[in-house]
Amino acid sequence: MADLNERLLDAWLALSTTIINDKVVSEMPYNESLICNILYKNQLLSPDKKLTATDLCSETKMLKSQMNRTLNSMEAQGLISRERSASDKRQVFVTFRPEHATAYQKQHENILRLADAVIEKLGTQKTEETIALFHTISGTVGEIIAHSTSRPVSRSEA
Repeated sequence: MADLNERLLDAWLALSTTIINDKVVSEMPYNESLICNILYKNQLLSPDKKLTATDLCSETKMLKSQMNRTLNSMEAQGLISRERSASDKRQVFVTFRPEHATAYQKQHENILRLADAVIEKLGTQKTEETIALFHTISGTVGEIIAHSTSRPVSRSEA
């Protein structure tokens, strides 16, 4: 039990580095791919909802300066457009431009094929359990981090 935290960390890092591996996410930088995915899903699921850089920072946990550099690069490539709000000049909405995003679309299709292969190996039930577990872990880590911003987390809590 004493080394359970080390084993959890090892498993977490193994999964993270496998997913971020150049062979999986190779068409564009990881942060650009992540932002494209968020914007793409937003346009599909909530086409009337406009996202700002602040929304993207919240979703990706990126620093504002890092987000601005990434969005500048993406805008220069034509992957996104930015539009200032007519009602609040401080707000700038970020929109995905799929017509200019063939690299993202190719990468997304490759990742979905990888996910299909994982589903085939695990089976539907284990895949559903894994998805639920990933969401549980993500939520738990988020809660612990949010709670720890007000005070340090002790080893017994973590």
